[in-house]
Amino acid sequence: MTTRTRPHTQTPTPHRVAAATAVAALVIAGAHILGAGSAYADDKPSAPPGTEPSSSAPVPIDSNSPGLKIPQGGTLAPAKVLDIAEVVEDLGGEQRRQETNQNVMMALQSEVLFPENSAVFNAQAAARIQAIANEINQQKATRVRVFGFTDDQGSYEHGKELSKQRADAVQAELAKTVTNASVVFDIRGYSEDYPIADNSTEEGRKKNRRVEITFPRGSDK
Repeated sequence: MTTRTRPHTQTPTPHRVAAATAVAALVIAGAHILGAGSAYADDKPSAPPGTEPSSSAPVPIDSNSPGLKIPQGGTLAPAKVLDIAEVVEDLGGEQRRQETNQNVMMALQSEVLFPENSAVFNAQAAARIQAIANEINQQKATRVRVFGFTDDQGSYEHGKELSKQRADAVQAELAKTVTNASVVFDIRGYSEDYPIADNSTEEGRKKNRRVEITFPRGSDK
């Protein structure tokens, strides 16, 4: 008589069931993590930041809040017209006009008035300055500022002396055409102070080498 041996089957213990469940969970979680890493590898989101569904709405503002109301007895400040500047520059940048509600400023690059490192006028300087003097007459200005500027090349003291000499030369030429004998001129040389462009480039230095003539607008403007 042959006896068949039945394979032994062991009933899993609660500890082994828990361990198997934990391993399965880790495998599934790992698969999700790997999938997530490949799905969102793009650093450029398709939706702009702040527009995701999870974003919160802006904080509502209560228009009746006491903090947004004028206190009892308070008044609004008087209306004020801001001084807006209009700037016009010719194609070569040789002359720039800046005009506000109160003043007119004309800036001439030094190259169109003087030779390099000089305060002696070139041939075309007189006509440009006389045109500015004519406008000073039209505006009936009684005070004119003439300020000279240089770039940052060379010493500061040399630039200050040169910029003042150039401002003096422009003022003397203006005085030949300005008809108001009582006009007051304010003449200064500022060397490399107050640049209007980058001194690290020749184009910028060229703009900084300039003479500015400023006068008030007429009351009829």
